[in-house]
Amino acid sequence: MKKKIVPFIFLLGFLQNNYAQQIAKDSILIFASFRDNGQDGLHLAYSKDGYKWMALKGDSSFLTPAVSKDKLMRDPCIIKGADRLFHMVWTVSWKDHGIGYASSKDMVHWSAQQFIPVMEQEPTALNCWAPEIIYDAQNKLYMIYWSTTIPGRFAAGDTSGDEKYNHRLYYVTTSDFKKYSPAKLLYDKGFNVIDATIQKVGKKYCMFLKDETLKPLPQKNIRIAWSDHLTYGFGKPSAPITGKYWAEGPTAIQVGKKWIVYFDKYAEEKYGGVESTDLINWKDVSDAIQFPAGTRHGTVIGITSSEFESFFK
Repeated sequence: MKKKIVPFIFLLGFLQNNYAQQIAKDSILIFASFRDNGQDGLHLAYSKDGYKWMALKGDSSFLTPAVSKDKLMRDPCIIKGADRLFHMVWTVSWKDHGIGYASSKDMVHWSAQQFIPVMEQEPTALNCWAPEIIYDAQNKLYMIYWSTTIPGRFAAGDTSGDEKYNHRLYYVTTSDFKKYSPAKLLYDKGFNVIDATIQKVGKKYCMFLKDETLKPLPQKNIRIAWSDHLTYGFGKPSAPITGKYWAEGPTAIQVGKKWIVYFDKYAEEKYGGVESTDLINWKDVSDAIQFPAGTRHGTVIGITSSEFESFFK
């Protein structure tokens, strides 16, 4: 399957010479995910080629969830910060108004877990799902972003999703994981949107997102939006880059000149992927990807081979 996203053709020459998140040849990819309902915590797998993934620690948990009433650890997202620590955020509950946070030097030993009440100012909010984190080097801030439904806040898409949910994307920023900015709206283009992940590409920001529309015509696919700015300005979404199956939880990384976007084919209970060299034309490589059984909604990060040996051997 190949899909051509016409609105972004003008970016082709620019992108080919300005990729971010490029992974060195000797790097190891790490995939953070959860199992079942997220009750046992953080699972990690590794890959040397981006296609075959092997579980670490016998596929047992690296960190048991400890915050919120439900004590879940779903949708973990890990990045390496400017302080050389690994920072992780995750979904703590199906219904809570906050998310989880912890940091680590090696992804094995973690700090005390924090509950960040990102939507405490919205008492009617139904949830805080699939948080992700990115570092803004220019402003020396971390941005955490997630999906929330606030009943009655948006008319568009209010009856098009699953049950009572009509998500939009929100964000906060922090420099120290102690004080956080008030939550602000990050993305609203008149449809139910969830599971965003952002990569810096040259001087632009590329957001992979899930169109969560169910009715009248199901979407449940992954699309792309672009912005010149991290916290605002993301445009209308592209055509789907995934196929005629339901996909969620995208995570992206560049290996060499190739971008790979992984996603949870949750209706089929397996993982899939698409790849591209230009972020315009996409090829489905789901049949070539192998993940540990039961892998659910996760994120990918690259580390050096020396870090891998030090952390996990």
